[in-house]
Amino acid sequence: MNRYPLWKYLVIIIALLIGGLYSLPNFYGEAPAVQVSSAKPTIKVDLATQSRVEKILADASIDNTGIFFEAAGNVGSIKIRFNNTDIQLRARDLLQQKLNADQNDPNYTVALNLLSNTPGWLNAINALPMPLGLDLRGGVYFLLQVDMKGAVQKKVTSLATDIRSQLRDKSIRHQGIDRGVDSITINFGSADEAEAARSLLNTSQPDLTWLVKANGSATKLLGEFKPKALKDIQDNAVKQNIITLNKRVNELAVKEPVIQQQGAERIVVQLPGVQDTARAKDIIGRTATLESRLADPLVSTIGVGETPPPGMDTFRFGENRLGVFKKSVIFSGDRITDASAGFDQNQRPAVNISLDAAGGRVMQEVTRENIGKPMGMILFEKGKGEVLTIATIQGEFGSKFQITGQPTTESANDLALLLRAGSLAAPMEIIEERTIGPSLGAENIEKGFKSLLIGFTAIAIFMMVYYMLFGTFSVVALAVNLLLLISVLSMLQATLTLPGIAAMALALGMAIDSNVLINERIREELRNGSSPQTAIAIGFDKAWATILDSNVTTLIAGLALLAFGSGPIKGFAVVHCLGILTSMFSAVFFSRGLVNLWYGRHKKIQKLAIGQVWRPQEK
Repeated sequence: MNRYPLWKYLVIIIALLIGGLYSLPNFYGEAPAVQVSSAKPTIKVDLATQSRVEKILADASIDNTGIFFEAAGNVGSIKIRFNNTDIQLRARDLLQQKLNADQNDPNYTVALNLLSNTPGWLNAINALPMPLGLDLRGGVYFLLQVDMKGAVQKKVTSLATDIRSQLRDKSIRHQGIDRGVDSITINFGSADEAEAARSLLNTSQPDLTWLVKANGSATKLLGEFKPKALKDIQDNAVKQNIITLNKRVNELAVKEPVIQQQGAERIVVQLPGVQDTARAKDIIGRTATLESRLADPLVSTIGVGETPPPGMDTFRFGENRLGVFKKSVIFSGDRITDASAGFDQNQRPAVNISLDAAGGRVMQEVTRENIGKPMGMILFEKGKGEVLTIATIQGEFGSKFQITGQPTTESANDLALLLRAGSLAAPMEIIEERTIGPSLGAENIEKGFKSLLIGFTAIAIFMMVYYMLFGTFSVVALAVNLLLLISVLSMLQATLTLPGIAAMALALGMAIDSNVLINERIREELRNGSSPQTAIAIGFDKAWATILDSNVTTLIAGLALLAFGSGPIKGFAVVHCLGILTSMFSAVFFSRGLVNLWYGRHKKIQKLAIGQVWRPQEK
């Protein structure tokens, strides 16, 4: 009657082993560390960089307790663990100085970090500690300012290219297009040509007000943005940048990030529980925009210090070369819809790029007229352009084409990753960066877990005094519930926040409530005259139906919070829902297993140690 088959005990033992194993990493704590990662897309962090870091630290007699090279996709980083924060700060300052020759234009990001002390064998089976939220462990907070002038300038550049194409299609001759801060000026040789262009552009470019102005013997057509168009450009720039930031945050695999607009020109990014702070800063703070331009067909690159051809722009290409490009932009990064690494027909590394419809149309026109000429991709960051690649146009492209010229498959993968991450609609600058340190988080953790411990102890004392042996079974089941909940959160790598700790406390209350219900049902059967074995069986069966109904309705409420909530509410809902599932396992399945193990071996039981059972005749 009250005996579990062997397989049920095996399930319990396996659950306890897995729970213990995956909750173990949370008790090892963290050590101060320094992380070195690349600050530029053309700078690689690899094993050679690790050897260089080791030599710098050894020369300065700075001891470390471990140095690791990690590769996440195509991005590598080096992490060095130290004994205390004093050594950590010394190492950070030294590496910052030695690795970056130009402190105003650093090649490497050197940042403080924390590394888990979890042993390697646990890491090998993917047993990792729970990531803690911004309010517990700390995290990264960025306030970014969108450069609205840059957004308008980018739009002006794009319109100038379109207008040039439209005038050529209609055979309207002009003497050059000048781009202003927020206006476009087209020079004509006669007033008739200017009027013809104004009639065309009034229809095709309704966002600008076009005015014909005489300038001596020549005539100018001035296009200025309408106020509503300017506002739309700025609003769209913020929205597009938020979308791009979301893509970049996805690279970090951050749970429950917060990316939202603040005011008209600012964006807030919160990354709770991020351990890889250097990479977060690198990716989030990457204010780069991408552009594609035609390179000079005669001299596509020159040495640093050489004079470029007149009318051309130059950008750094590698260590000692400059790329020479025309001023007009073919397409920018916001036109790219997909990018992947592959091979061309000669099995050389290449990058496959897909553009949207507008980008594809412009690309087709430009490449049709420039087959055999070089074209490049330039990454603009903090106002400086850096050439990613220069490739030769092999044929007329549409919205899908290949970029060749990558020396290795790895470099093709790197370029594809950078293109996929997307560029910003407008440049941004980090105006506030905050790393919430462990001191405030440690205080929150201490208070949170102290309240959990006090609550658990109070419940344990009450249960053992009031229900005696059955109360002890309930306390053991409660501890198992907490163990399983922590292990499941660790396995899912769910971020634990203060609301999550509150949900843990609530889960403990609900779990003990289920045990109280079971114990009272057993007492009720004993009161009605049932034998102890029968009382145990009927008590668990009757209580199960009530516990199931109660937990299912609570679970529905938790799922609603999970579906429609965000931020702290979602963090609460995750722990709440998982706590309900683990409490049903521990309070009913595991608890009964203990009772069966203790009482199921005896054929006759005179009395159950479940506290005082008040019988009617005893009143």
